[in-house]
Amino acid sequence: MPRPSDQAKRRELTDRVRAYLVRNGLAGLSMRPLARALGTSDRMLLYYFGTKEGMVAEALALDERRPLLRARETLASAESPRDPAGLRRFMEEIWRRFGAPDLRPALPLYLEIMIASLIDPDRYGPVLSDVLTEWTELLTSVFRDLGMPRVRARTEAALLVDATFGLIVAAQAEGGREPADAAFRALLDRLEPGWHVI
Repeated sequence: MPRPSDQAKRRELTDRVRAYLVRNGLAGLSMRPLARALGTSDRMLLYYFGTKEGMVAEALALDERRPLLRARETLASAESPRDPAGLRRFMEEIWRRFGAPDLRPALPLYLEIMIASLIDPDRYGPVLSDVLTEWTELLTSVFRDLGMPRVRARTEAALLVDATFGLIVAAQAEGGREPADAAFRALLDRLEPGWHVI
């Protein structure tokens, strides 16, 4: 029976794999050069992670800086939005987190993996769909808490999520946040009046 893997070693490798991916991206990722850079072997990486795709997924899943984790924490606290103005403040904080210095270097990698999930779903799974669905469900619950019927809440959440992710992609493509920041504020200016339940 194989010896159980050392969880501390696995976590250390996972953190180092994530740092490597942030620096080098996903395109052309090969296990041997990665293993060499980490001072280990490709066999050891496969022992801990099973497959290259599994390794990539695990490296991203353990990233505590992800805005989704912060969003869940906020919604589970007393600071959860209670009205349209509170939801706007919540979204402004989420937008700020996407531009935070500790997360900014990883954003191109996250976007690259989302695109890869569309181009090669058999290898990377429906990552983009899963991310958008998770955000949409999270915000649907917020809109429901504001008193919206389920269908309207889901529509408002999908609009907000899809537009926000589009602006995140635009900020990466344009190489600067200022135009996207202005566009995000304008987006909230237009959407917030529609969040009031009559």
